[in-house]
Amino acid sequence: MNEFKSKLEGYLQKAKRLFENLEDCDPGELNMPKLRKEFRDMAVGYYSDALHFHAKGEYANALAALEYAEGWLDAGKKLGIFK
Repeated sequence: MNEFKSKLEGYLQKAKRLFENLEDCDPGELNMPKLRKEFRDMAVGYYSDALHFHAKGEYANALAALEYAEGWLDAGKKLGIFK
C-alpha cells in the first residue's frame, strides 16, 4: 500500500502543476464558451475529487478520479480548448 500511495502522491504533484497552469486557448480560436466551461468544470471537479479521496486515505478512488481529470484535460487539448 505504501508504494501505491507514494506513486499516487507523485501523480497528484504532476497534476497540481497542470491545473495551476491550465490555460484556455484564445477564445477566437474556439468559439464554444459553453463547451470550454464544461470541459474545465469536469476536469477541475475530478481533480478536486482526487484530492478529497486522497485526504480520506481512499487511494484507489483518488487515482480513478485523477485519471478522469487528466482525461478531460487531454480531450480538451485535442479539441483546442486548452493550451
